[in-house]
Amino acid sequence: MAWISTKSSLLVLISIFTIVLSRTTIASDPDILSDFASPENQTSVDGNYFTYTAMRGIFQKSVDKCTTTKATKAEFPVLDGQGVSLAVLQFPPGSVNPPHYHSRATGLFLLLEGVLEVGFVDTKGVLYTQRLKAGDIFLFPKGLQHYQYNFDYKRKAVGVAALGSASPGTVTLPSSIFNSGISELVLAKSFKTDVKTIKKIKEATTTP
Repeated sequence: MAWISTKSSLLVLISIFTIVLSRTTIASDPDILSDFASPENQTSVDGNYFTYTAMRGIFQKSVDKCTTTKATKAEFPVLDGQGVSLAVLQFPPGSVNPPHYHSRATGLFLLLEGVLEVGFVDTKGVLYTQRLKAGDIFLFPKGLQHYQYNFDYKRKAVGVAALGSASPGTVTLPSSIFNSGISELVLAKSFKTDVKTIKKIKEATTTP
């Protein structure tokens, strides 16, 4: 009888674990119970509600550092519940989009112009890199650190990232580590250096 009781408990635990895992897997964007999320206190919408115009003309603008123009739920509310967002990334010659990750979204990156070195690091610490040419597509798995670097010092590069969440949750590693208020002593010990070096890095990461 004790074996039966233990077996039953195990089955219950496995069932609970399976449910938790399945819910965790789909826990990015919640499903909505309508075709789309309507604005508050508004009974009807037209085509303007589904149109985002903030990216008009950005391809003609010159930028002096890596610049990201986003269309997420925050900028384009109709994306709420749709499980998708978009970002246009512009890279002046020699610029970099520093290591970062999206806690809630896979990224599918299409290079439109120029060349880029891209890469990500998996949970085993393995680095996967590639040099892209215009027309190439690269996948950045959800939650993994990744970067993009324009190694051409004469030409700009432009790309578009489709993200699998209306609110992808971008965490940029240099600023989230060095400008988050973590004790300089803790950082110095963690990076096996001294506080003076940490102060220099913090100063560099806050410089525009």
